[in-house]
Parts: sequence; C-alpha cells; structure tokens
Amino acid sequence: MSKKKRSLPLHCNLPQDPDAVSIADSEAAFEVVHDTILNLWDTVNKLSSIQPPRRERYRVTLFGSARIHPNTPIYSGVRHLASELTKMGCDIVTGGGPGLMQAANEGSVSADPEDRTQSIGIRVDLGFEQDTNPFVEQAYLHRTFFSRLHHFVLSSDAFVVLPGGIGTALEALMIWQLLQVRKLQNTPFIMVGTMWSELTNWAQQYTIDVEPPMADPADISIPHCVDSCDEAIALLREAHEQWQACNDRESELSD
Repeated sequence: MSKKKRSLPLHCNLPQDPDAVSIADSEAAFEVVHDTILNLWDTVNKLSSIQPPRRERYRVTLFGSARIHPNTPIYSGVRHLASELTKMGCDIVTGGGPGLMQAANEGSVSADPEDRTQSIGIRVDLGFEQDTNPFVEQAYLHRTFFSRLHHFVLSSDAFVVLPGGIGTALEALMIWQLLQVRKLQNTPFIMVGTMWSELTNWAQQYTIDVEPPMADPADISIPHCVDSCDEAIALLREAHEQWQACNDRESELSD
C-alpha cells in the first residue's frame, strides 16, 4: 500500500508584519534605506563626540604631493622637517603614499633609530598610487576620503601643508574650515610655500575685499603661511613646548 505524499504547508495567507516593506515598492524601500543611513550618521556623530585620551607624544600631520621625486630640494626639505620634529619627540602622520608623504615618513624613521616615536600612514583606497611607502611603521586604510580626513583630524595636534595638488588642497581647506568654525581649536595650521600664501591672498581679495564680505577677516589669518620648512620647524618647536607644558601640568594635577 503506497503512502500518500504530504504537501508542504502554504504560508501565503499568514498575517504579515504591518511594518514590513515590499522590495517591489521602490519608494517605500528607498525611504527605509534613507532613514537608516541618516540614523547611521547620528551614530557616527555621537561616537565622534568621544575625545581620544591624552597622547604621550605630540603628533604632526603633513599633507603634500604624491608626485615629488626623491633627490629634489623640496623632498629633502620635508625629510629634514620630519626629522627635526621626530628629534623633538613627535609622531609623524602622512597619507602614507609616495612623494612628500614618503619624505616625511623617511625623515621620521631616519631620526628615530631607537624606535621611540611612530611613523604613521593613513591611506585611502585608490586605483593608483596604491603602495604604502616603505617608511610607514603603522598603516591604516580607508575606503572613503571622508573617513580618512576625519581620521587625520582625530589623530593630530598640528597640521603642515606642503606643496601639492587637488588632494592636498582638499585636505588644507577642510582643516582651515574646521578651525574657522571652531570644531578644531588651538591647533597649529602651517602652510609652506608661495602657492599657499597666494591662496590666502586670493581668499582676501574675493571673500574679504568685496561688498558684502563673505568671510570674517580673522578667517584669513588662521593659516600661518611660511616660505620654508625651517620656518615651520621654528613654529612647531614653540607649539610643542606649549603642549608639553600643558601635559606636565595635567599630569601633576592627576597625581
């Protein structure tokens, strides 16, 4: 006697979740995705409000061109700049790639034979200029420029902008704006080279010397524009001494 085949139960008549959204309803599905992304930004903003702990070492980020070759005057100057900062006890942060980023990381490593400081590279996932330079001791990789720029801000006590292209300009203008709106405070922002002094002249001409003005005159004085890496070293030496004095006072109060 053959057994009767059992059919699987049908679920088409089960009650549905009233909050469920059909993928076929493109407008409703888009609204769910949109609201979810906005909630994720709220989460990121809340996490960003957590301040990192006090660092043991002053940390300087250097922005600059990936296309400058070794054995050029600017490469040597940036390597010297990073070496002098490392001798002060500073960590060096760059974008981790070639060119002036490599010069800075190289200067950091060469001046630190006992490995007391860090040479850091914060990369972004590009289709070119992919390799991390060989002088990076601690590397990070980001998928987006947004998260990478945010990482620079969280990781740095001072910024130095060296000659560079569109990417360097993006980094420089973001730091400038954060200082303008006081999302960053008491953070040295030094721009090296005539291209940046000419940028501040342009900003003066087209945002201040117009009617009505489109910026505050104090905004133009935020960057410290200098002609040479040696001038940048002098400014950072003073900033580092002030930072160290504050850290010493905080340590005494916490003991």
